[in-house]
Amino acid sequence: MKPPRVVAGSHRPLPLLLLLAGVCIDCYKPVIIVHGIFDGPKQFRNLSKFIKEAHPGTEVTVIDLYDNLASLQPLWKQVPDFRKASMAIMQKAPDGVHLLCFSQGGLLCRALLSTTPNHKVHTFISLSSPLAGQYGDTDCLQKVFHNVLKKNVHYLCYNKLGQKVSICDYWNDPHYRPSYLQHNIFLPLLNGERAHRDMKAWRENFLRIKKLVLIGGPDDGVITPWQSSHFGFYDSNESVVEMQNQEFYRNDTFGLKTLDARGDVLVCLHSGVKHTTWHSNFTVFTSCMEKWLT
Repeated sequence: MKPPRVVAGSHRPLPLLLLLAGVCIDCYKPVIIVHGIFDGPKQFRNLSKFIKEAHPGTEVTVIDLYDNLASLQPLWKQVPDFRKASMAIMQKAPDGVHLLCFSQGGLLCRALLSTTPNHKVHTFISLSSPLAGQYGDTDCLQKVFHNVLKKNVHYLCYNKLGQKVSICDYWNDPHYRPSYLQHNIFLPLLNGERAHRDMKAWRENFLRIKKLVLIGGPDDGVITPWQSSHFGFYDSNESVVEMQNQEFYRNDTFGLKTLDARGDVLVCLHSGVKHTTWHSNFTVFTSCMEKWLT
């Protein structure tokens, strides 16, 4: 066994010094990070560093699954593997964990929370995630469907083959609402927009969280509309309907309205932040995340 680390000029072990300085060690909940599309653990080194420096001793795990191109695998295929990895951490955390999920990862985390009874997630932080869906001509779309405009993506996504590509699982074309509801096998179920036998159980599971933190902003450049990161989305005229006026909110189909009524939905808006820089922006961390990761 290695001897305790000693700070130069002192004979006291580091943990004792931290205690004497009033620093809490071993009292922060573990943080589980789920990456986004075309991402992997290396993109989250800065964020992990921010957390550990703000809350010394915090166990931070970026789940190393479905990285980079593998992130295009269908989301229902990914969810069980992310659940297994997360549960292994939760089982060792009697006081629970925090779940911090970026971009597409936010939807994976929503599915994980909804389909996992007795999970121990305290705070769910959704970092620039298309929670209400995606509909936009972006560089990300072109990486998946080269030279295809948003108005034509529904032809590719709303069928059995298309639903094997992750971005199609949350592609929400406001001009083809019936096709979205009928053929999208992921987001309409998660939002309770299409009735299914597990709606009640999924709602109860989701409501086990204590806080929901929604982070996004108008200069994101990928999440379209950007308000989707706050559960807003387009109507058929491509005018944004805010969260409180969304049907899934009004009907409280998955518990969002209940969470909000409890005072447990926190919205954090930042301008000037591009999509790929959210997780390395220290100001975003200190103003939107740090407080909720204790």
